[in-house]
Amino acid sequence: MIVEEGKTIRLSQLHAGTKAVIHSHDESEFQLTLMEMGCIPGEPVWVEMIAPLGDPMAIQIAGYYLSLRKQDADKIWVTLNK
Repeated sequence: MIVEEGKTIRLSQLHAGTKAVIHSHDESEFQLTLMEMGCIPGEPVWVEMIAPLGDPMAIQIAGYYLSLRKQDADKIWVTLNK
């Protein structure tokens, strides 16, 4: 999938090596947990790697690595960077 800079998409749609900035979250019970883990709007995120079957994915955020299930990454909206 080719995506353009500045476009807002779900974190789960990014490929390994992609950089973005967290834009917002879907309303869910997991929203507070995501924010406690550092996934707050305005925070830069880098997709480090994705498991061979696409789940989970490892991201670098707030100075550490975080592993997220695809269903959880699908609740995070990001704006793409170069």
